[in-house]
Amino acid sequence: MRVLLVEDSERLSRTLGTALRHAGYAADRAGDGGEGLWLAQSNDYDVIILDVMLPELDGLTVLSRLREGGKDTHVLLLTARDAVEDRVRGLRAGADDYLVKPFALDELLARVEALVRRRHGAKQPRLRFGELEVDTAGRCAWRQGRRIELSPREYALLHYLALHPGEVVSRTQIEAATYDEQAEPMSNVVDAAIYALRKKIDAAGAPSLIQTRRGMGYVLQPREQAEGCEALAVRPGAARDHRDAAGGEGES
Repeated sequence: MRVLLVEDSERLSRTLGTALRHAGYAADRAGDGGEGLWLAQSNDYDVIILDVMLPELDGLTVLSRLREGGKDTHVLLLTARDAVEDRVRGLRAGADDYLVKPFALDELLARVEALVRRRHGAKQPRLRFGELEVDTAGRCAWRQGRRIELSPREYALLHYLALHPGEVVSRTQIEAATYDEQAEPMSNVVDAAIYALRKKIDAAGAPSLIQTRRGMGYVLQPREQAEGCEALAVRPGAARDHRDAAGGEGES
């Protein structure tokens, strides 16, 4: 999931950016309202974390221009002002949530997580696919009662696929959703990440839950649906998976 953080305090911005990336988000950062507005208009974010007091353009102006331009990205406002009228003004300007400084980091991450779920119409913190569960609160996966530890990048990839069940997503879509502006993903990085994720979540000898669609991308399907796609099934450890890791599958 991709997040934009617009905060003029460099120290706070670095801290929050690091925490978001450790939580599995691709986080872009901007230090003033002008840059934040440009990034928000130029990219598709799941959540924008927007400070109210910003140089060049204040947060409420940025928010108003985004809404006037038709951007419906969920926005979490950050501010040191805790008066009721300030919160009401922000919410009426189009914000989806409001957090007063100082705040606990865990609360900010929980609010971002809730906004991501709301954006994708997911109410439950656990997304289920047969025996597989994606735990959006614990940022891990479970299968038959066994916790599967995932790296931030692996979790981000699985979370994105889990929010689009049965939908083919392209390599370009995955890169846009899971890599920030600072990253320069190599041509086969998504294929390699899919390969590594399959090794962790798939059951031995069973069709992979992550199916390859040649020339199109990847799709997450429950096992019973995957078993019906024998021509497209990819089994862990097969030579085809090795070609995936080398960049031979996916979009071509």
